[in-house]
Amino acid sequence: MNKHFYKQTVRDVPLEGQLVLMRADYNVPLDDDGKIHDDLRIKASLDTIRYLTNRGCRVVIISHLGRPEGRDPKFSLEQIAERLAELLDKPVKFIDDVHGDKVSQSVRRLTGGSVALLENLRYYQQEEHNDYQFAANIAKSTGARYFVQDGFGVVHRAHASTSAIAQFVPAVAGLLLEREYMTITEALRSPERPLVALLGGAKVSDKIAVIERFVSVADKILIGGAMANTLLVHRGYQAGSSKVESGQAEVIERIYNAARAKVGADKVDEFIVLPQDVAVAKEISQEAQRVVKPLDQVGPDDIILDIGDQTIERFSQELKAAKTVIWNGTLGLAEYEQFSHGSARAAMALATTNMTSIIGGGDTADFATNWDGDGGASFSHVSTGGGASLELMSGEKLPGIETLMDAPSKLSYTNPKKA
Repeated sequence: MNKHFYKQTVRDVPLEGQLVLMRADYNVPLDDDGKIHDDLRIKASLDTIRYLTNRGCRVVIISHLGRPEGRDPKFSLEQIAERLAELLDKPVKFIDDVHGDKVSQSVRRLTGGSVALLENLRYYQQEEHNDYQFAANIAKSTGARYFVQDGFGVVHRAHASTSAIAQFVPAVAGLLLEREYMTITEALRSPERPLVALLGGAKVSDKIAVIERFVSVADKILIGGAMANTLLVHRGYQAGSSKVESGQAEVIERIYNAARAKVGADKVDEFIVLPQDVAVAKEISQEAQRVVKPLDQVGPDDIILDIGDQTIERFSQELKAAKTVIWNGTLGLAEYEQFSHGSARAAMALATTNMTSIIGGGDTADFATNWDGDGGASFSHVSTGGGASLELMSGEKLPGIETLMDAPSKLSYTNPKKA
């Protein structure tokens, strides 16, 4: 990397042979049988784990899975430990608690280069409450010398394992966290142009800050998904029975005013590009028939579920002309094959063009990795963080990063010095 991260990382501290507590993000999607559906986030943690074990560290990993109500066996991290052991090709000891005597005794028996995984942090309400005593108990029970934050997908939350824990153990960034931060921020700070933002998903309100940021830094913004419905209705089109977010008129007008100020009123529709046709159905189901209609022919009982064929071609050409693309949000109801056409063609344009392609986390990452069948290798970077990547793109400071020890040169968000 040609820039420095502004926080200390695993490379900056003498952790050889130490007991290291590592926060990973193993909140992976599960299938209907409760089994791991996509192990992208587990694989993403391997570089940091191997970096630590290769230096003789005893590595104790903490994470969460889902939103369990109490101690729900469906959300135990035991199967995560089993998959992690397969990927590392070495044993991973699972400990079914996060603090207390069982943890202390088990950790004490670990040898250099070994790995253990504690139980789901969200079995305990104190985790999401950022409870300092809970964090202190974890630190004391593990006896960790360093804390490594590598769960990028959770650093936008001030939880016990992302914020409070740093009060009890010296905290540094892992390799994944550093890579996520640097890739996303540098793509926005000094992109190879044209920079195109491809935005989808359900709600404008979820992405107000990131849309406003892209208005200032992007060369073009392409919008699909249900959030496009809200903008289309604001522009005077009918959306039938589609999902439309109410109460966003003032926000949308603010976004368009900023766009007009940047490119001029006569070019705003070439800068913020909305669908010109849409794919609709009468119901949302696996059997629903995809019908493509121009915007002015959407009927009162039509549900817009994807961008249409002309829009797909337009978006594809815009993407192929780009040098940097940041994609966050699928362009339709992509879990249904017949409404994944727009997202699939976008993925193809990114994968087959010589560009820097950054895929936002969450549903977009899940779609992209399943589309290419190779863990996202077709793209420059697939983020493991949904909300975290959005907040980082919008310029927010993330609690789980702010609590880490500063790099010696005290680099800032806005003006990193050259290495």
